[in-house]
Amino acid sequence: MGALTDPLVRRGARVVAIEVHPGRARQLRQRFGDAIVVVRADAADLRLPRQPYDVVANPPFGITTALLRRLLQPGSRLRTAHLILPEHAARRWAGPGAPGRARWSRTFAVQLGDHMPRRAFQPPPPRDARILVIRRLHPAAGGRNGVSRPRRPAP
Repeated sequence: MGALTDPLVRRGARVVAIEVHPGRARQLRQRFGDAIVVVRADAADLRLPRQPYDVVANPPFGITTALLRRLLQPGSRLRTAHLILPEHAARRWAGPGAPGRARWSRTFAVQLGDHMPRRAFQPPPPRDARILVIRRLHPAAGGRNGVSRPRRPAP
């Protein structure tokens, strides 16, 4: 519990943990106290921030598509995301046939990150996982962490 939250808190990040299960939400509150904000909600139905934000998450594998569609929707203020997903889903979303790619690829770059064997999890999922990395191509208004495409030099 808190395998992603702990290193983020230790590095001074402002953490908003989304947890649908009441027992796990309570455990997070007990372990981290005021160092984090715990929101009891389903990540697939969560209202996204209006300010630029970053995501580091190991979402339930069953909400992968719903969550990615939400993060990549028009008007999203997402700057970066590092999502631990099933290997096949990460490959699908990083590939040329990703759902909605023609629309969101003007705003976001998506690439495969590190491979994570199923034995790295407790309990192990049915398949290996992979980190999917999403980066905004141009900084969102007020954001500082966007990735800009190189500009051509003036003639």
